[in-house]
Amino acid sequence: MRLLLGGMIVSLGLWTLPVQAQQVTDTQVGALVEALRLAAPKTGKTNDGLYSEWQITPGIIPSWSKQCIGRELTPQEVEASPAKAREIVSCIARRELQKQYVAGNRNETTAVRRTACWWMTGNATGCKSGATATYVQRVVDFYQQQSAKKPVEPISTSSNYRPQTLNK
Repeated sequence: MRLLLGGMIVSLGLWTLPVQAQQVTDTQVGALVEALRLAAPKTGKTNDGLYSEWQITPGIIPSWSKQCIGRELTPQEVEASPAKAREIVSCIARRELQKQYVAGNRNETTAVRRTACWWMTGNATGCKSGATATYVQRVVDFYQQQSAKKPVEPISTSSNYRPQTLNK
């Protein structure tokens, strides 16, 4: 009887433990990074105030580079190094995709949609109409195309550093 009761208590205890969050894969991050690059707004201007193939706003580059590679880069340094730009974007995309995967009930397409909205607006929700909805759909479409191809792995030249918590 004690053994049966003890087994039930252990089973109940294990049942109430939180489920370990599934980590997004390098393949998913690589597909998202490439989708963000392909969907980046094309302004047609050489000096449009945005940097790299991902069209990153300059104000966030020092913070993101510090968080992801351990030192602040200028927008010009990111513009001049596609490898560094990809490394930083991969780091931030991994963090955000993981967060949105959990927030989106572990639905991959929902996570990509929410991440694309966050990438464009700073908020994971609200991209349901207009230009932001069009952009988000472009990212989802490119993501699905990239997922069907051979994976594009995120570039990491400095380390395998994966930040615990980052702020945009």
